[in-house]
Amino acid sequence: MTLSIVIPTLNEAANIGRLVRDLKKYGNDQLADLIVVDGGSTDATVDEARQAGARVVNSPLPGRANQMNAGASLTSGEVLYFVHADVTINPDFVQDITQAIASGNEAGCYRFRFASSHPLLRLNSYGTRFSGLMSRGGDQTLFITRSLFDRLGGFRERYVIMEDFDMIARIRQVAPFCIIPKDVIVSARKYESNSWLRVQVANLTAFSMFFMKVSPVRIAQTYRRMLH
Repeated sequence: MTLSIVIPTLNEAANIGRLVRDLKKYGNDQLADLIVVDGGSTDATVDEARQAGARVVNSPLPGRANQMNAGASLTSGEVLYFVHADVTINPDFVQDITQAIASGNEAGCYRFRFASSHPLLRLNSYGTRFSGLMSRGGDQTLFITRSLFDRLGGFRERYVIMEDFDMIARIRQVAPFCIIPKDVIVSARKYESNSWLRVQVANLTAFSMFFMKVSPVRIAQTYRRMLH
């Protein structure tokens, strides 16, 4: 099995170099591609990613869905692995994904824990062991076979927010979805610049609008108004 990694970025100079180095270190010779798709960063993201050994391309359009589709179109691996730039990956990711696919899962993700000891964030992390869609998210990383990704037509680019939830919902309609019982580590920066309650309310609002099929543009506008 060969693995292609796609990382969408926007002003992630503080994180991207470390992530790329970790992915290359633990992915070793099973990585077919490691592509960073930048959405117009104004910091040193592009330079940091290149220096760490990634192939960097500029997204033709802004937004994670556009970035991830653009990156996927340039890869050659049998499995795609989408990783957010502020995540610390699990060192066993190649073996874990290989085993999950060998067990009949065409897609899946990890659980997560926050890079914080805050008790309420530990509660949030605990929820990611459950299978409900509200317990998911792009921060948990996403692996998917290329054949399934192509069958689904990739990420739906009209989702300028919630693109990961839309993708997982569509995967579950046609294929098994595996939650690997190990953690990736997720940045707590959103909670550090907002209160825990503010982020929870914003997330619940976005979920509710998503399930009610509200326009993704309107969801994004509402979500951004609610958070710093």
